Amino acid sequence: MNDDAVPRYQQVKDWLVDRIGSGELRPDDRTPSENELVAALGVSRMTANRALRELAAEGVLRRVQGLGTFVADSRPQSELVELRNIADEIRARGHRHRAEVQELGEMPASATVGAALGVPAGEPVFHSAIVHFEGGHAVQFEDRYVNPAAAPDYLAQDFARVTPNEYLTQVAPAPHVEHVVEAAMPPERIRTALAMRAGTPCLLLHRRTALANRVVSRAWLWHPADRYRLGAAFDVAPPRESAP
Repeated sequence: MNDDAVPRYQQVKDWLVDRIGSGELRPDDRTPSENELVAALGVSRMTANRALRELAAEGVLRRVQGLGTFVADSRPQSELVELRNIADEIRARGHRHRAEVQELGEMPASATVGAALGVPAGEPVFHSAIVHFEGGHAVQFEDRYVNPAAAPDYLAQDFARVTPNEYLTQVAPAPHVEHVVEAAMPPERIRTALAMRAGTPCLLLHRRTALANRVVSRAWLWHPADRYRLGAAFDVAPPRESAP
């Protein structure tokens, strides 16, 4: 805190960022308050306030009214309540989306896939396996099976340019969506595709979409648990008053 060439508020920001980078302050930890920064670093309250405000605006910290300031979780997050396109989520965070198609073809439905799609085992279904990247990091392995009756041109699409979610939303918009999340250890091929360390678990999102009585697709979406989150935000209606 003694470099006169660097503004004092920037020195406070650097001090906090250094402690986050070292692991001394971890996601959701409460950061020192303005008063604590004043006492520890010998800066003015205005300087401490500016440093905290700017770090919150940059997404490094989050400020909660009445509770204090906390280290933000920098891991990307997908919504659970909405059926959102992962490419749109990544772009909304200001990052570049890239997709690598590993498999795309037709195969007979296994008993598990047939039950999930509502078709007999052995019936031809479409299958795609795609790795989604945020910047240079693999964040999702999408293992998807599609009912050919719902999207007959599925195999003709370029899923390096348009995601399956985006395409299916256009040709077979499904008003019914089921989401289930569990922790799971990925198979070797998925662990390798996601460049994960051995022994690291995934957040596995099971997604099934349906239109009327027809299942459109069933997807297993694998996310490295150490660099991705799944969450939701929604409003809760106030309880109704009982009649007198």
